[in-house]
Amino acid sequence: MTSLPSQPHVRLTPPTPAQVLGLVTGPLAFALALWIEIPDLGPAGQRMLAIFLLAILLWVTEAIPLYATAVLVILLEVLMLSDQALIGGLVDPPSAASWFATLANPVIILFLGGFLIADGAHKFGLDRNLAAVMLRPFAGSARRSVLGLMLITAFLSMFVSNTATAATMFAVVIPILAALPAGAARTGVALAIPVAANVGGIGTPVGSPPNAIALGALEAQGQGLSFVGWMALAMPLMLVVLFFAWWFLTRRYVPKGLPLALTLTAEFDRSPAAVLFYLIAGATVLLWLTEPFHGIASSTVGFIPVVALLATQVMSGEDLRRLQWPVLWLVAGGIALGAGIGQSGLDAWLIGLVDWERLPLGLLLLLLVAIALGLSTIISNSATANLLVPLALSLAIGLPIDPTAVGVMVALACSLAMALPISTPPNAVAYATGEVPTRAMVLSGLAIGGFGALLLAFLMPPIWGALGLL
Repeated sequence: MTSLPSQPHVRLTPPTPAQVLGLVTGPLAFALALWIEIPDLGPAGQRMLAIFLLAILLWVTEAIPLYATAVLVILLEVLMLSDQALIGGLVDPPSAASWFATLANPVIILFLGGFLIADGAHKFGLDRNLAAVMLRPFAGSARRSVLGLMLITAFLSMFVSNTATAATMFAVVIPILAALPAGAARTGVALAIPVAANVGGIGTPVGSPPNAIALGALEAQGQGLSFVGWMALAMPLMLVVLFFAWWFLTRRYVPKGLPLALTLTAEFDRSPAAVLFYLIAGATVLLWLTEPFHGIASSTVGFIPVVALLATQVMSGEDLRRLQWPVLWLVAGGIALGAGIGQSGLDAWLIGLVDWERLPLGLLLLLLVAIALGLSTIISNSATANLLVPLALSLAIGLPIDPTAVGVMVALACSLAMALPISTPPNAVAYATGEVPTRAMVLSGLAIGGFGALLLAFLMPPIWGALGLL
């Protein structure tokens, strides 16, 4: 008699006080929003307000995993706002299929391709070998080496997840840290990696989840933005903030004239599978960058490597299982939340609560950026973007500024929040090395993030307008 294989024992972690608060207040706010009669808000808007409040409280407290809240939003929209709603009273409701379709939104397909390429780059060692090759010209001076580290980290983060980039770069940097004297210099070099990974992620649509959330929200309002269009808006800010960050970190932590010898080796995988991956990944990036010439949508281009890598068996089903599906679901939930806020009329009701036109435009933009930056510092930047981008786009409709600019600004501000170890995964990776004190991370995060926020609020909109980008 054969015995069945034993199942792994799953241990449930006791909830934190914040999680308990979310589990209590979230359903309570949901119920109250449905029960209390709200003036000037129709049935669809009232149901969406309940869903929105529940999502806010669950995301802010992380009472359940972020991706679980995201799919809960989709389910509640199907059960309360679709043609299959359990409660009637809606006029011409959207189909249930339209809410489920957010799980396969074109932005999700774009990110799917980006994630598969990122995993392939790690699988074949392309990311680490590229970093080693690109660092060689910066050897000799510690300050010059930090500049090289930040440029390479930012470049990789434009196409690879900032978490994977930070982990890869720390694998390259650990021997370099050992060659430095203990103290400020090590702190500066170690801080340079998460800062550059966070800043670099704003450069392309696939660099960070808030970018994808903003793209999805813009497409829902009929204001799509191409891959190159996003880069044209984001890269000038990315480069200015990156060089400011290098100047700040080296002046504060890395003494002038400090020598630093780099011994870096690169051994590129030359197997047929690796070479095929290089060709497919390179062709994909080239198609993304030339979208205005060939006209193939970036999301369609993003699906090409998925098919090509799986069909040629360069990537397997096992690789597919390792993709960051929770992030994709989180982005899908944000797209669904934004669509629900717009279609239910909740956006107009929320915007009507305040006379926004009384505020000067510059002050209003600074307020939006500051809220995004502050909230992203303490909760997930993806969750913050999910909550703020749809509202910001609705608010922008009545203002003398292109709504696209407002959506992009809020998304970029979310990625500039990096003042705490919990702010972003790259920060957590850096903190785990033991080389970065919390005080140093707070100081650099506030200085660099604050500098970027001021540029976003006051400088970038007129520059985008003057260059005809919006």
